[in-house]
Amino acid sequence: MLAAFFLFLALWLQQCWAQDTSSLRAVTQHLSDPPYENYFYSDPNSDSQVVVTSPLPDSNLSIIGPRLVVAWPAGASGVCTFFQPQNGPNGSLTIELVNSTIGSPLGPVYRTSQESDTPFVGVQGVLAFNSSATLTVSILGSIRTIRDFTEGPSLLRPVIQDAINVTRSNGTGATVSRLWLDNVTTTTFTLVPYENPGSNITINQRNKSISFGAGFYTFSASFNYPQLTQLPPSQVLNTASQNLITEQPDQTTSLSFLSYTEKLLAGAWRFLTYFGRDSMISALLLEPVLSQGNGSATEAVIGAVLERLNRTDGSVCHEETIGDYATYLNLENNITSTAPGFTYPMIDTDYYLPVLMAQYFNSSPSRVTPFLSRNAGSLDNQNRNLTYQALALISAQKIMNITAAFQQNQTAANLIHLKPDEIVGQWRDSTYGLGGGRIPFDVNTALVPAALRAIGQLARTPGVFPNSTNTTSWKTLADTRASVWEQNSLKFFEINTTASTARSRLQNFANTATFYNGPANASLLPASGNITTYSIALNGYNNLSSVNVQHSDTAFRLFFINASTTTPAAAAQEARFINATANSLVRSFPAGLLTPQSMIVANPALSGSDVLIANFTNAAYHGCVIWSFQLAMMAKGLERQLARCGGGESNSTALNATLSASPAWCNDESVYSNVLLAYNKLWDSIEANAAQLQGEVWSWTYSNSTGKYTTTPLGVLPPPPGVSAGTESDIRQLWSLTFLAVTRNQNLTSSS
Repeated sequence: MLAAFFLFLALWLQQCWAQDTSSLRAVTQHLSDPPYENYFYSDPNSDSQVVVTSPLPDSNLSIIGPRLVVAWPAGASGVCTFFQPQNGPNGSLTIELVNSTIGSPLGPVYRTSQESDTPFVGVQGVLAFNSSATLTVSILGSIRTIRDFTEGPSLLRPVIQDAINVTRSNGTGATVSRLWLDNVTTTTFTLVPYENPGSNITINQRNKSISFGAGFYTFSASFNYPQLTQLPPSQVLNTASQNLITEQPDQTTSLSFLSYTEKLLAGAWRFLTYFGRDSMISALLLEPVLSQGNGSATEAVIGAVLERLNRTDGSVCHEETIGDYATYLNLENNITSTAPGFTYPMIDTDYYLPVLMAQYFNSSPSRVTPFLSRNAGSLDNQNRNLTYQALALISAQKIMNITAAFQQNQTAANLIHLKPDEIVGQWRDSTYGLGGGRIPFDVNTALVPAALRAIGQLARTPGVFPNSTNTTSWKTLADTRASVWEQNSLKFFEINTTASTARSRLQNFANTATFYNGPANASLLPASGNITTYSIALNGYNNLSSVNVQHSDTAFRLFFINASTTTPAAAAQEARFINATANSLVRSFPAGLLTPQSMIVANPALSGSDVLIANFTNAAYHGCVIWSFQLAMMAKGLERQLARCGGGESNSTALNATLSASPAWCNDESVYSNVLLAYNKLWDSIEANAAQLQGEVWSWTYSNSTGKYTTTPLGVLPPPPGVSAGTESDIRQLWSLTFLAVTRNQNLTSSS
């Protein structure tokens, strides 16, 4: 009996210690992107993000309204509540998260319950409402469920919404709760008057809304779901990069929030889960600073990819479905299970895996055997009894199989196409991201040959692949095939337009585009000859043989490909390509990609297609907008190409074992100077937009009256035609934190 008492006392003290020390060890962060205010809170018990949205005087009220989001990495879970003024006009209600005795501004929630083996964790704080308000819609459970409402046609699922209960709390407050479909987890959101004794909350049980007066209210959001194990900044970064913790505390704190022993998360708040492409691109760009070895961030990335690999066909998982949404999808298939799901719609993600593995094992050869001998199956039951080595081999075999036809016969039919039932397949994964294209530029001209080079390197690395006739042949075959792809895929995407036609199309765009009414900048184009560009994809919408928009995906080829050409024709092709890429950065929009807000990822101005101009706008997710990771990849890609001319790289990389000999274009002063100019113009624009760099994507608006561009959050712009809702950008995106490693090479600085 006495032993049981002391055991109870020890457990109680441990629980109290966890609650007491969580506030001492808490990490907080406030990031402002009006009309969105983002707050992060992490302690040893849980990690939370809170987003407060309040309309600005000039906000489009059909898009922006008062809203509170609480997002949790564990289970990709969250709470979303929408408010509206009780009496005043739309736009009159504002909400604000304020400092209080509860938190600065957030404090922890931690409580145990006899009904739950897992403690309830989350955050609490105080919200200020400037006028009386009504909480109209509550969504509790999965972030994906929230996104289905905010990004789709306001989709609410009855099986989820009908489970919401609204009850009285603390006499004057209200609690909104929902038991998940697993019948174990409960999400709870509570609103109680704070130091406002005259206020009272009224509950309408018919529509599950709550109404209340102006003033201060304590909110609390919590759930009882197993938590992830966050990696602190000191464990995310390698030993040589620990100085970044004090030099770049904002970025390293954000990187830590997205980094866990189990996986790295794509972005906050909308993508707080595994995305294969995002994590591998991030690891490739962050390689100079990212931790390596057992328990490292690098192995968290590669391990997460291998754990989710499809053993049947070797496909790499694009996105996982976990938590409440996984249970929902299982029930939709008449399966009662909480097992996670994995999606495989992408064609690009497969190719990053061997490249990342080759980079890692080149710098950490001692980790080959310990890492690849691990057993998979802890997450995906289908992969039980397979080692990481076996899964890596399955992946490599798939790539070798599907790239063989093009080696034998270099036709467009033998290039890599999107999967038959998919309209997306690479990073531009929105409805109009590729303009309907079926054969994407980045996959075929960069990712395929890079993966083949990496497979050759891995085959030559002892212990990576088991000895067999196939893997032995890959030591030379993979490089031979890579060379064929490098030198023969680019020609399918090259477009040459006469200068006069290009100027005419450019002027027509400036005269007719609905989102831009500024100058055409036609004088930036040459007076005669051809304008060389590269289509973003082949076989587009409206029977377009190619989707001829200028684009930033040229960065993939610059970043991933540095092998020498073997024929004069291939050398000339390479020179045209890098010169055209440089021109797209030297020329200001709409003649090129460069705006005061930095490089946009697509520009339809020279296409001559009304359909493409309508689809690739400044409000399209992959249109005339700026993506941070594309800036980093383009900057690093240009640096790598200039390094081939003898300029050197500011950060070492193991992406390829050795740099190739200097290409012919290095000796062409006009081309070399143009590439160097593009590098510096790009970096000038990156530095000028430093405040935006850690976000996912941002846009701009242009005023003809002032002749100026204004940086604009993408989520406040109306979507292009045919798209049901605009896209809200994440305030922090994993691959947008890569400027921790990608820095300007001062040896390449020139007057620009």
